[in-house]
Amino acid sequence: MANRSRRTAASVASVASALAVLGALVSCGTESGTADASPRPTALTGRTSGDSPRGTAPSGAAASPSDAVPAATGSTDRSGTRCHTSELSAAVGRVDPGAGQRNFPVVLTNASSRTCTLHGHPGAAFVDASGEQLGPDPKRSPGDAVTVTLAPGESAWAGLRYASPGVSGARTATPAALLVTPPDEREPLKVPWRAGPVPVSGNASTVFLTVLEPGDGP
Repeated sequence: MANRSRRTAASVASVASALAVLGALVSCGTESGTADASPRPTALTGRTSGDSPRGTAPSGAAASPSDAVPAATGSTDRSGTRCHTSELSAAVGRVDPGAGQRNFPVVLTNASSRTCTLHGHPGAAFVDASGEQLGPDPKRSPGDAVTVTLAPGESAWAGLRYASPGVSGARTATPAALLVTPPDEREPLKVPWRAGPVPVSGNASTVFLTVLEPGDGP
């Protein structure tokens, strides 16, 4: 009995000693902070780990085509190349009579140092010496408008036509000038008018204007 008691006491003492050592190790690790194996968060960078802002690659990696920022493309709007009034000169060509009609080419020439474009019908109006308009605005003749590209010095023309007043019997007036406004512009060019009376009211007094096309006349 005495031997068994001694063995039991020794076993209890061993277990107690082992527990004491384990407790000391746990306490030491907790106090020093070395026993905590959980990962710590890094500072925020505005993107998740492994991602990169569009257009740049993560460190050590090449940018893929999907990461590249697309280059800006130029506009195809005609307003960027349109000829402005200040870049043009205007003239009225020689009359082309025929079948009771009077026909004139209204010519716009690129007087600038750049290439520009015209598209559609110009505007036109007959005026007297004081600048008052004579008769209504010309009507636009139907036609397929094309974009005319003018290098410096090149021209485009539109046809101005009306019935000869001597044939139509329309009331007439003699203009001092023809105002010609390029397409999509507000300021006109003033061209002296030297072709005599034009119809301003009454029967067959309508003046017609065609779309612009390349060249300086038919």
